[in-house]
Amino acid sequence: MFNIGAEKFLTLAVLAMILIGPDKLPHFAVEAAKFLKKLRGISQRATAELRSNLGPGYEDLQVTDLNPKKFIQKHLTDVMDGVDPMPEINEIKSVAKIDPDLL
Repeated sequence: MFNIGAEKFLTLAVLAMILIGPDKLPHFAVEAAKFLKKLRGISQRATAELRSNLGPGYEDLQVTDLNPKKFIQKHLTDVMDGVDPMPEINEIKSVAKIDPDLL
């Protein structure tokens, strides 16, 4: 998730021991875990509330889908599946010839 190797983890542990102190470190770790748990709960509730407010058709909404490019692309592909967007253009391409005087 964070791509932290062994040496980075050890460096962070030593730094935490120096800054926080060995006697307060266990209490700090417990408080940090509680904070992360609360933060995760808040984000899950916000996502669930967003899904319910958007209504039907958004039950499978992922937070990553909220990127504007992905959001538009997903809904356009749903609409455009199996539909040729411009059949007239394809027809014109097959019939059109290039005028030699334009070259």
